[in-house]
Amino acid sequence: MYSSQTTQATTDAIEWALTHGMALKTTAYSATHTAFSFAPTPISKARYQQLVASVGLLGKLVHYVSEDHQFLNHAIDPITKGDPFFNALLEMHKAIHQVPLQSSERSTEHSTEKSVSLDAPSSSAKRLPLLIMRSDFMDDAALGPKLIEFNGIAAGMGPFGQRVHELHKFLQLQSADTFNQWSASTNNQLVENHALEKLANGIANTTIKIKQEFTQSDLSTGFENHPPVFLMIVQTNEDNVYDQHLLEHALQAKGIKTVRRTFRELHDKLTTGKNHRLLLKGVGPIDTVYLRAGYQYCDYHANDIISRVCCEALMQTRIFIEKHRVAVNATVSQQLATSKRVQMLLSMMDTSALTRFGLTLDEANTVKGLLGEMRPVTKDSAALISQSRPDEWVLKNQGEGGGHCIFDDDILPKLLSLKPDEYQAWSLMRRLQPTPRPTPALTVRKGELQQVDDLISEIGMFTVHIDGKPAIIDLNGGQQAYAGYLIRSKSARTTEGGVHSGMGVLDSLVFYVDV
Repeated sequence: MYSSQTTQATTDAIEWALTHGMALKTTAYSATHTAFSFAPTPISKARYQQLVASVGLLGKLVHYVSEDHQFLNHAIDPITKGDPFFNALLEMHKAIHQVPLQSSERSTEHSTEKSVSLDAPSSSAKRLPLLIMRSDFMDDAALGPKLIEFNGIAAGMGPFGQRVHELHKFLQLQSADTFNQWSASTNNQLVENHALEKLANGIANTTIKIKQEFTQSDLSTGFENHPPVFLMIVQTNEDNVYDQHLLEHALQAKGIKTVRRTFRELHDKLTTGKNHRLLLKGVGPIDTVYLRAGYQYCDYHANDIISRVCCEALMQTRIFIEKHRVAVNATVSQQLATSKRVQMLLSMMDTSALTRFGLTLDEANTVKGLLGEMRPVTKDSAALISQSRPDEWVLKNQGEGGGHCIFDDDILPKLLSLKPDEYQAWSLMRRLQPTPRPTPALTVRKGELQQVDDLISEIGMFTVHIDGKPAIIDLNGGQQAYAGYLIRSKSARTTEGGVHSGMGVLDSLVFYVDV
């Protein structure tokens, strides 16, 4: 049983969360609070500053990888036989960038341009790459922070990351005794998190940039008085809408109109305006397109559209968008560049090879220090696992979101079931072993309290780049890429740590006492 003081503080916290939009939709007219920790997880100031100083280099790296179309084609092609979805993504990439198709491949319905050689400049992809990326780390007890994965499409929950930080501030003030009882640090210096404001800053800067490019042509077409427009592509019947709406509200406060559509709702509604302007029926010009969908086949399903290939019609909509002068996150190229396959290839490169992607040798050394060990799956992988401890490796496929990692005693049977042409779609990552929180933690899920004695945390760091350059403008006019953090914590005994799809909880950071 918990004390009446703790119970009252929890009630206050739940009501604060619902009041501030930290919730998941349960029905058309109801919601539940997002699971959260009662007090933040500790981090050393040096570790935090190291991540903030270096995470922008990962965004820079991924941008240059995403624009190296020859590299992407060579990287992704081997997994297409074992992963039909990535086969479809690669075909979209070829259509967008006019990579020559084989004779048996069908050209896109929107493209009338002739194919060009792989090394020739692309004349078809006119979009401005807007890379909003979340790099997820775990702080290994022996190795320090190591990258778990890149998230370049649907890299969400930045607004929730800020909200739970604000919730912890609220509890620190309103319920100090209970907060201190469950805090793992006596310092109680919370680590500031302005993810919502910074993400909105970067997106707004990009959106206004595109709007300004069309100042003259908008005058001639009657769109000069239209506000800048941000289009969010969402999933049908999405339950994680409040995190999205928080970002929209922040953009609206900056004078940007926001529009939400599924791929199905965009079908046959997009047209081409003057100077490759992207137009949406009933709305007008679109300046930024932000994908919170498109990372799984079901996002492209439309049973009422007759198409020769499953999902082809709605994938053509995504291709059509990228052939216009509009800021896009995530481009198909960015989605490929942030795949597990590319992450593995980058982790296996030496530092000199990484300089191919816009990095200096010093920057490549910094990046190399963040990349965890990954290996391709081969016919010898089963023997490797047989000789290893059960908790030494994680088996991953190319899927996004929860449910795509295999752990412990389930790894070997899965490896033995794979066919040789499926090997390349999988990889082995050395499992990270973070140190659990030194004191018991209190978590809150669906109104219920639970004490967790071995809470570990995943650290997501947001960055925003426009065409490879930092996109966030600070008060002094300087530019930065870092855009706040997201902490998701879970029991060390739990493998699925997602807040939305697993057993994780929202969390924030507090500095250890300096010694």
